[in-house]
Amino acid sequence: MPPTHPTRRTVVLTSAAAAAALLTPAGAAAAAPRRKAAANLQPYASYWFPDSLPSGTPGEGIVWRSLLDWTPEGDADLAFNRSTVPLAERFTPVPVNASAHADKARIASLVSFHPTAGNPAQGAATADYYALTHWAYIDELVFWGGSSGEGIVLAPNAPVVDAAHRNGVPVLGNVFLPPAAYGGQLRWTRDLVQQDAQGRFPVAEKMVQVARAYGFDGWFVNAETGGGDAELGAQMLAFLKELKRLGAPHGLRITWYDAMTKNGSVDWQDELNASNQDFFLASDTMFVNFNWTAAKLASSGRLAQDLDRDRYELWAGVDVESNGWNTSVNWDAVLPEGAAPVVSYGFYRPEWTRNHLPDGRTPGQFHAADDRFWTGESLDPSRPGGSWRAPASAVADRSTVTGLPFACSFNTGHGLKWYEGGEVRSDAPWNQLGLQDRLPGRRWVVRTEGARPQVTLDFADAWRGGSSLLVDGALDTPTTVELHAVRLPLSTSTVVRLAQRVESGGPVTVELGVALRAPERPGDPMAYAFLPAGKIDAGGWSEADVRLGSLGGSGTVHGLAVRLTASGPVKWRLGALAVRDADEQVAPPSGLKVDKASGDGQFRLSWQPASGAAPRQYALYRVLSDGSRRFLTGTCAHAAYVQGLKAEPGEKAVTFELRAVGELFTASEPIAATHPW
Repeated sequence: MPPTHPTRRTVVLTSAAAAAALLTPAGAAAAAPRRKAAANLQPYASYWFPDSLPSGTPGEGIVWRSLLDWTPEGDADLAFNRSTVPLAERFTPVPVNASAHADKARIASLVSFHPTAGNPAQGAATADYYALTHWAYIDELVFWGGSSGEGIVLAPNAPVVDAAHRNGVPVLGNVFLPPAAYGGQLRWTRDLVQQDAQGRFPVAEKMVQVARAYGFDGWFVNAETGGGDAELGAQMLAFLKELKRLGAPHGLRITWYDAMTKNGSVDWQDELNASNQDFFLASDTMFVNFNWTAAKLASSGRLAQDLDRDRYELWAGVDVESNGWNTSVNWDAVLPEGAAPVVSYGFYRPEWTRNHLPDGRTPGQFHAADDRFWTGESLDPSRPGGSWRAPASAVADRSTVTGLPFACSFNTGHGLKWYEGGEVRSDAPWNQLGLQDRLPGRRWVVRTEGARPQVTLDFADAWRGGSSLLVDGALDTPTTVELHAVRLPLSTSTVVRLAQRVESGGPVTVELGVALRAPERPGDPMAYAFLPAGKIDAGGWSEADVRLGSLGGSGTVHGLAVRLTASGPVKWRLGALAVRDADEQVAPPSGLKVDKASGDGQFRLSWQPASGAAPRQYALYRVLSDGSRRFLTGTCAHAAYVQGLKAEPGEKAVTFELRAVGELFTASEPIAATHPW
């Protein structure tokens, strides 16, 4: 085994909380199960062992479960973990720079959003979260995690899947069979690939059933427990083939990690070759281990084609967990200058952009780091550069904005407060990635003859959600900030509404940019027609409707932007952008009820959706004694969990109110439920 492997795996397992979970007898005796009382109603993301469980007792906050024992009917948390957002189709706009390749090399991203155990199913009361927003560059997301002391088969939680699906990105659950040095047991590998008396693979059947019930898109299989033989290697191959066969009718996919070879041993090849090609052929893609070379990748690409497979179905692993954009990468081996990419590439643990920041980090600090990672040092994908070859410089962005109505409030899926209509509806920090909007994929293309202003997603104020777009700088010359690349139909009734405010400085002359054709070549700028959207002085939020009928009344909108002109330093916010050709009607849900309650302010609620088109999301409120509403949580599911509620003086019952929210953020009529304290 190359010496780099134990070092990397130590980092992997530490981050997954596995090192702490490797039980000794004394540790097992001192541990306590998580659910000490029935009053603990918090739903969590699910994780299992394939069949048999470890010996001893799980640590505090950990529940050991067998996947073979799982059934949808017996899953008390299924309603909270089920994704309801379908996987959106997406298109590739003309790349904004000449070096970005369209429909060739792609990117996989392996992300640990939370330790395996205790991962809340529907977000939590903190803004400190890896709120991934650069979906435009990602082709596949793996919900990374697992450990020998918690569980090794992980299902992604619904907020991650909802956000990814809205942006056209499939999400894979993770099977992590750890090295023996870190608690892995070969019996778990044998459990995974077992066959019953009828020759069926029961764990494969359960994995397909889980993916369908939870609404995610397949599995990443990572077999790193050593000690196997050729018989086990053949059994693993048969298992993969059956998993693929069972999942194919449902659109499920498999990614294999380059670890186990056909002889059953764990021997990272760092390439596609005769030792692992059968596993690749039984899967949809393969993640090539990190110690690849230019020669190995070139050989891998040729072999993939010889096997009648796409070379871009190979992910060349790039481990950024420890050093992020300071990681030394032989980029030319994957993405040679002036030539087609050799293979695709996969980032391992890009949540470094959050984790490397010190305690007390803010959402703004995280997004500044994340933008640099995905866009590059220039923070403008139209002019890439720097030693870190950021995804925006190499891979064309994608978009799912192809139909009306469409709206974006620049909500990242976490925040310090919750806003509606520019007013604070809750002053508690939060994260719920499923509430994230479809954000601009190109962040941020700025065209100006003067000084470039700072453009950020900012959390100090918002129109709806937790954040807004802030342009901060001296706008002495007209400055165009490009927003969404789209394919939207244009008609005489098309209207774009902007919610905006000038925080300081001004007045600011605002124009909406509308591009009616795509650029001819990669790197060419969009040609916008500009329509007046107001001259705004410093003050509160205001809305402006811009009618597009003057642009001809037919055709296709390819891009949206804003052009700002002022006479000095200003801070201008865009809180929402909404495009419609008709008013929106949103049907209310029905049957809101409290399913469970505890004595310490925890509640589980559920409801029935209205028939017809699904809403964008649901918003749950508490109705206070003065008749006002306080936002509690939002979700795309048909169930919600809230905690920490307390009775107001003299209040005998708590009243909940639920509204469906449409694509334009139009709220339905409310439904209500009460529960005695």
